Amino acid sequence: MNQLKCTTSNCRHNLKQRCNASIIGISEKGMCDSKIKRAGGTLEQTFAELEAADDMLQDAPETVRCDADCLYNSDNKCCASSILVSDTVFRTKCKTRVEHK
Repeated sequence: MNQLKCTTSNCRHNLKQRCNASIIGISEKGMCDSKIKRAGGTLEQTFAELEAADDMLQDAPETVRCDADCLYNSDNKCCASSILVSDTVFRTKCKTRVEHK
């Protein structure tokens, strides 16, 4: 995994668009199973990002578990060189997902 960019606005694992979850999981429908809302919501996220030093940020895990029907799914692991995860109206989804035709 070269890059995982997460633009969700209310997740405990997201810090400056980097995911620091030890395990990242994508469901069958392409939803991010790893998302955990912050107790203070988006305001808490904003403060956390202001306080975070860039050298303290973790790189994304090497493996992203994926259960979705996707061209990048290889034995339930994502093989895409980069992944974008972002908010939709109701859920946080993998925007890199490409369904089989």
